[in-house]
Order: sequence, then structure tokens, then C-alpha cells
Amino acid sequence: MLASVADETGQAESRREAGRARETAAGAPRREVRPSPRGGRYRDGVRAVAPLVPAVLAFGISFGVLARAAGFPGAASLVMSATTFAGSAQFAVVSVLGAGGTAAAAIGAAVLLNARYGPMGLAAAHVFEGGRLRRFLESQLLVDESWALSNRGGRFDRHVLVGAGALLYVGWVGGSAIGVAAGDRLGDPATLGLDAAFPALFLALLATQLHSRHAVLAALTGGAIALVLVPLTPAGVPVIAATAGCLVGLTRPARATERRRAPRAAAVARETSS
Repeated sequence: MLASVADETGQAESRREAGRARETAAGAPRREVRPSPRGGRYRDGVRAVAPLVPAVLAFGISFGVLARAAGFPGAASLVMSATTFAGSAQFAVVSVLGAGGTAAAAIGAAVLLNARYGPMGLAAAHVFEGGRLRRFLESQLLVDESWALSNRGGRFDRHVLVGAGALLYVGWVGGSAIGVAAGDRLGDPATLGLDAAFPALFLALLATQLHSRHAVLAALTGGAIALVLVPLTPAGVPVIAATAGCLVGLTRPARATERRRAPRAAAVARETSS
């Protein structure tokens, strides 16, 4: 009797497993033919960056006004925004040249300010797909905001990066065009509060990254370094020097490894003593 019941139970379990296998096999093709989430994921990047677009637009307007006030031709200002797509570097170039500085000084300031894109680009380089031209064009959309929003704990979502970067590009170039067209009619950008758009933008990005004590400590360290160096060094140097604050995070992996190993070491010690 018991053998018969066990046999029937085993057969029933086998039938259930076979049924689940058939359901899995039948469900797999349906998952494969679902519409690609690619379009939605691009929209995710657009939605994520949308609250920042007004600040980027205002910042672009400010650049256009300052470029015209510094004597830059309108066409040159627009070409610079379309090809450089780096607000801080563009402001540095306009400020240096507008104050009578040399082209070498202007380029040096821009390179210092944009040096951060080296490690940022290396970190996200593996997510770009396709041929060289496509990778080149998509990588142009890697800016601070799109990089931060697409960061998933050290991994990057290409669709979010490209979607966010594309909307930012439109806002930046569009704002530059408005500023160039309006010119002197908008007055001094500082009186309109446009000079505050850039720091406010980066503070908003920073707030989304402060998820741990290490992140807060790194941010405070970088801010303190920049605050000390701003009155002492040329433009651009404080930005690069402040990245030393990221070294605070190097202690985290070592400490985390020690914490993971501690219980194992204790268990081994107890087994050895017993």
C-alpha cells in the first residue's frame, strides 16, 4: 500500500514538473516576441532629466548673452554649443577671451574643466554599441547629468544616458540660440539670476548621489578643497583638485572585505578550538 501511494505521489510530482517545463517552454517564445523596451527606456532618460531642462535652458541663454557681450559672433557661439556641448568649458573660454586672455589660456582652462570626462567616459565606454560613428555620436551625449542619471551602482544604462543627453543637448543649443538672438536685450545675466543656474544644477545632481556616509564625506572633502583653492588658483584647477575627495571611497572596499571575512574567520577559529 505504502509503495503504491509513494509511486502515485512520485508520478504526480513528475507530471507537475513536466507541466511546469511545458509552461516555461511555451512561455519563452512569448517573452521573446514582446515589443522591445528600447523606446520606453529612452523615454525613461527623457523623463528623468526633464526637471533639469529649465536650468540647462537658462544656462544656455546665459552663455549666449555672455558670448555676444564678449564679442563672439553669433554663428561661432552656436557652433561652439553644438560641437562642444560643455557649459563650464564654454564659459571659461568666453570669460578668458573676453578679458583679453590668449587662446592658449582659454584652451587650457577648458581642458582643465573638462578633464573629468576622461574617467567618466572610460567608466561608461562599454555600454556604447554599433560602429565607430554611432559610438562617437552617442558618446557626445555623455555629460554630467546624463552620466549621473544613467549610473546604476557603477553600471550604466545606455538608453537612459542617450535619452537624457539628447534632451539636454536640445535644451543647451536651444538656450544658446535664444541668448545669441536676444543679445543685449536680456541685460546682464547676473541680474536675471542666470548665473546661479549652473551651481544649482550640480547641487541637484549631487543630492541624488548622497546615499551613504562615504558619499557624503567625499562630497564634503571635494567641496572643502575647491573652497580653499578658488581664491588661490586659476579657473579650472579647483574643479580638478576637488576630485581628490573621491579617494575617500577607496577605503570602502577594503573595509567591506574585512567585515565579510570577520565572521568566517571567527567560525574557523571556533572549529579549530573545538
